[in-house]
Amino acid sequence: MARKTMREAAIDTALAFSFARTNQLNELEDFLRSSNVADIEASGDKAYEEGFHEAAKIFFSSISNWAKLATTLVHLEDYQAAVECARKANNIKVWKQVNEACVVKKEFRLAQICGLNLIVHAEELQDLVKQYEYNGYFDELISLLEAGLGLERAHMGMFTELGIALSKYHPERVMEHLRIFWGRINIPKMIRACEEAHLWPELVFLYAHYDEWDNAALAMMERAADAWEHHSFKDTVVKVANLEIYYKALNFYLQEQPSLLTDLLQSLTPRIDVNRVVRMFEKSDNIPLIKPFLLNVQTQNKRAVNDAINDLLIEEEDYKTLRDSVENYDNYEAVALAQRLEKHDLVFFRQIAANIYRKTKRWDKSIALSKQDKLFKDAIETAAMSGKGEVVEELLRYFVDIGSRECFVGMLYACYDLIPLHVVMELSWRHGLNDFTMPFMINYMSQQAMAIDQLKKDNEERKSKETVQKTEEDNTPILGGSRLMLTQGPVASAPSPVPYSNGVIPQPTGFQPTGFGGFR
Repeated sequence: MARKTMREAAIDTALAFSFARTNQLNELEDFLRSSNVADIEASGDKAYEEGFHEAAKIFFSSISNWAKLATTLVHLEDYQAAVECARKANNIKVWKQVNEACVVKKEFRLAQICGLNLIVHAEELQDLVKQYEYNGYFDELISLLEAGLGLERAHMGMFTELGIALSKYHPERVMEHLRIFWGRINIPKMIRACEEAHLWPELVFLYAHYDEWDNAALAMMERAADAWEHHSFKDTVVKVANLEIYYKALNFYLQEQPSLLTDLLQSLTPRIDVNRVVRMFEKSDNIPLIKPFLLNVQTQNKRAVNDAINDLLIEEEDYKTLRDSVENYDNYEAVALAQRLEKHDLVFFRQIAANIYRKTKRWDKSIALSKQDKLFKDAIETAAMSGKGEVVEELLRYFVDIGSRECFVGMLYACYDLIPLHVVMELSWRHGLNDFTMPFMINYMSQQAMAIDQLKKDNEERKSKETVQKTEEDNTPILGGSRLMLTQGPVASAPSPVPYSNGVIPQPTGFQPTGFGGFR
């Protein structure tokens, strides 16, 4: 009745709310479609607060307040319409309310629609993840995050949270995710998640792509059962910054993979201290394991390497390789090695000892060792190399004493320039070796005759030159080669007289001084 006499907002508002409270929804719709001055939003809020959600829905629909309408529809459990209203409102708070309601009611398809509009905001992502995890909807959370990766506004947090969720609930899918999206993940955060989930291969992968090569190598060694792979480890360890990791890796391979130790050493050769490696394996008595490596680096001619190889070859009785080693690489304790080898049971090693004594110019020791083993050829070569007459003569007399005529002849040939003729003649005469020394004598006399002839020729040439020179001197004038002084050039002047004390040269006066006492 009052509305017919006056048009005031209070009256229209009260009438509209009365329709809502009495549940006269059709009359309320008709009223709102007709002309009125009611405060519809206030009426809708009051209806919402008092629980008249159907009426509130009518109020908010009439003024297109999509945000409040979406919230109202949630209470009416009309989630599809609520999502549509939230999309029109496009408000974060509304999206959260609708999403929470849909999750509680397990309307995951609609919740995902709301969630896609929330996860693009980095500040809302963490709360959304906690909501899903709190309710135990892990697969739905993963589906939501996977759906969001294709959005234009996808950010690093989405890729990271998906990786973390996979590490917790589907660890078998983590490596695939990392390989595809490692460039868009917050790697430090993902590293912590992998550590908590004990995903060691994934952890190594992340360390490698974060250029944390030291941690990657250490993780592979510490979790070798799950994370170690030989080729991957080789590629990783060569990039580490801490050099101590090289030696930790060698110890690790020694304990876990000794058959692959040589391959690892080959990769580390340019970066490791070879002497330290040798000491390390000598201490553990595992030098044979690294023999190929030692032979490979022996070209550096380091004493520790040479000594280790020589010891190993002696133990293996590989005299051929040992001979090559001592001949080509001289940085080793020669005397100590020779003293060790001269007591060896095999003659080949004693022969090498004699060669070492020869290289160190210990001629007597080398020859004595060769004579002991009847290696006369080596003894003859050593004597020839010595260049010392007394060494050669002593060995020559030794061969005569033992009756080795062949070696005696060999000495004459090999040490020809070092053996005096009188020694050969003496030995030949005393021991009846004329037939054996005759080639030496013939050659010696032939060379002597050639030398005398050469001296005669040189002497005659010298005399001829002196004669020609004397003739030329006799035909040359005393003052020079030319009779005209004009063409002779300047002639040296006579020396000046001795200067007198008063500077005046005496002049002739005809006066003759007398001797002492007036006598001339």
